[in-house]
Formats: sequence, structure tokens, C-alpha cells
Amino acid sequence: MALGLAVIAVPTVITLGDQEWSRDSGAHGPLVLGTAAWLFWRARDQFRDAATEGSPWLTTLGFVVSLPLYVFGRAYGFISLEVAGLYGAFVSMLHSEFGLKALFKNWFPIFYLAFLIPPPGWLMDDLTAPLKLFASWVATDGLQIFGLPISREGVTLVVGNYQLLVEDACSGMNSLTGLVAISLFYIYLLRDASWRYSLFLACFVIPIAVAANIVRIVILVLLTYFFGDAVAQGFLHQAAGLVLFATSLSLVFVIDHLASRFWPRAKGQPA
Repeated sequence: MALGLAVIAVPTVITLGDQEWSRDSGAHGPLVLGTAAWLFWRARDQFRDAATEGSPWLTTLGFVVSLPLYVFGRAYGFISLEVAGLYGAFVSMLHSEFGLKALFKNWFPIFYLAFLIPPPGWLMDDLTAPLKLFASWVATDGLQIFGLPISREGVTLVVGNYQLLVEDACSGMNSLTGLVAISLFYIYLLRDASWRYSLFLACFVIPIAVAANIVRIVILVLLTYFFGDAVAQGFLHQAAGLVLFATSLSLVFVIDHLASRFWPRAKGQPA
């Protein structure tokens, strides 16, 4: 089963690298894959200790659902279905080898690996549309306060002689997936943080991501207005996104540092 899974996984990983991981929305993919592999290696003894015989009918059901999903997604170019099918086949293989009890006991690496499944394009469009409008509105009104000649029509910003379109990368959703994944990974490593504390910390990820991307829009507008379109759309465009992603992640760490002084992060752990 492991060999068969590897045979179907390699083409999918190559496709992910070509189609998804080269975009802002999927840039977290290689990091999630690497850290997930480390989590499974780290939990290998826990899997063995809790191992029981997996239910044959449940394993078969998992493969019956997952493999046709993988084949359909692979044949017709639906990368979300393809990766979801591969993920289901992997979980089915784990169940066959270690049983349901071990999977529930070591649920986080399995859950974390699901961040490799790319969200469908229509879902991302529906989610990013209101965030793009909100980010454009806040950035425009904020810059107008300081006297910058900027106006907005929908997600199109007009500043001076330049017209800028706020894309999905500046809405907050593209960085949100990566931020949530890495933040949950960080929370999990806090010596088994309680689920209440983990949920509390995760709730800060969304406003941090949106605020960071509003700042990104402001920076790009200012670069365009004062230095021209060539400067704003060049290296500094990507650099702004990377710096703000790192800043957002640092803010999660800072909030955790402050909150942990008053709230025990794990059951029985002092604040």
C-alpha cells in the first residue's frame, strides 16, 4: 500500500509544485508538507503504542471513496479533488496499519496535513471578494486622511496618474491559509496546549492577516505614487508580502507570549 500510495503521490506533488505552490495562495505548501512529515516521524512511537487492528470494511470504504476521487480529479484537472483523494487514501492506509484509536489519539498531524488540499477557486473567489472590498475601503479612507489624492471604485484604486487593482493576494485570504497552518503548528508544539487556549490564539490569525494586507496595500500605493509603477510592481511588491507575512506570524508569537502569562497553555501547566 505504501508503494502504491507513493506511485500516485509523486505526480500530484509535481502538479502542486507547478500549479499551486508557485502562487501566493499556495506558497505555504512545501512548508506544510515538510513539517507534516516531521510531525508524523515525531509521533511514530505514539502511533505504534496505540496501534490496533484496523477495521477492514472501514479501510475499504475509505479507498472506495478516495481513489475514484483521485482518478477523477487527476483525469479532468481538478487539483482540489485530486489532492483530497490522495489525502483520503493516505488516511485509509494509516487506519489499516494502526487502527482508529491511534488515528484519534494522534489527530493533529493528520488534520495539519489537510492544509495541503488547495481550496476550490470558486470558494476562494467568494471569500476574497468581501475582504478585497474591505481592505480597499480601509486603505483608501486612511490615505485620504493624510491628503493623498486617492479615490476608489470597487477594488480599483486611482492615485495620481496611476490605476491599481487590488488582487486576491492583497485581500488577506491568500496569506490566511498559510498563517493558520503555521500558527496551529506553533500552538501544537506548545507542549500540548489546551484546545481552549489554542482556539483563543487561532482567533487572532484572521484579523492579523487582514490588517497586514491592508498595510501591504497602503505600502504599494505609496510606492506607486512616489516612485512609480515600475518600482511598486517589481521586487518590492513581493518583498512587501514576505515581510508582512513574517510580521503577522511574529504578532501571533507576541500575543501568545502575553496571553500565556495569564492563561495556562496546557492542562496542569502554570500560567
